[in-house]
Amino acid sequence: MTTIEVNELTKDYGTTRAVDRLTFSVRPGRVTGFLGPNGAGKSTTMRLVLGLDRPTRGAATIGGRAYATLDDPLRHVGVLLDAQAAHGSRTARNHLLALATSNGLSGSRVEEVLEEAGLGHVGGRRIKTFSLGMRQRLGIAAALLGDPEVVMLDEPSNGLDPEGIIWIRELMKRLAREGRTVWVSSHLMNETSSFADHLIVLGRGRLLVDLPMQEFLASRSRPRVRVRVHTTDSPRLAAAVTRTGYRAEQEGEAGCLSVEGARADEIGALAATEGIPVLQLVDEQATLEQAYLHLTAGAAEFESAASASTTQQEA
Repeated sequence: MTTIEVNELTKDYGTTRAVDRLTFSVRPGRVTGFLGPNGAGKSTTMRLVLGLDRPTRGAATIGGRAYATLDDPLRHVGVLLDAQAAHGSRTARNHLLALATSNGLSGSRVEEVLEEAGLGHVGGRRIKTFSLGMRQRLGIAAALLGDPEVVMLDEPSNGLDPEGIIWIRELMKRLAREGRTVWVSSHLMNETSSFADHLIVLGRGRLLVDLPMQEFLASRSRPRVRVRVHTTDSPRLAAAVTRTGYRAEQEGEAGCLSVEGARADEIGALAATEGIPVLQLVDEQATLEQAYLHLTAGAAEFESAASASTTQQEA
């Protein structure tokens, strides 16, 4: 198995507790999004899993073993923590060749990942001439070099253009479909909602959420339906909704109603009973951004007064 297991993981820096008794699993076959405000402990947790920092207490294993004990670790775990860490005077190809040689990988694999990352035509350029997005692609290429079973990416969309964002999104989903363990830290809510199957959310070093994406969204939302009918049918549908105990409110363009607490199948059946043609019928729920901000209100290390006020109003 390639599951990442975190058990009672704790990290203190002097009197500051960066990670507080974390216990969770990152499992294969799905993309796990790793969220939390600045200072929540996400990067520290990843570093602890990789043995780059020593925990104060607790432990983390990958496939039942500490990362430091893995033979040929690049073949087992691919990591992107800092795309700026590559030596600027090396070419992209030589950077990857150095990693490949030190891990017993063939040079042909270097060419494969350069092409996969869209850098095949610039492999001979020095890294210091690369844009932020190109360096990010190179970091992802390095993470894929050993064809690993586990992939850990910290802010992989950082600096990528729209085409690059679509590429990394589809790449992560494909890796998960292949049965690999994919763990992705990100602060981009819209992006995370497009690729993550499961969410782990931290706040001030503590675990706030460990749930499938849809279960998390459902837990932070009250059922709500948006329905659109012909303008002349709107009052009749609103009256029928009221008789069932719900409340219909006009929303947006004429003929559009929102019904709090109801589900689309209920309102659809009601409209059919009343003989009202439905032009649009949608179940609505909180976006990941809304659910996340509501969950982490007060858990951010840095929060503007305006942001705090907005979160309280939405709550």
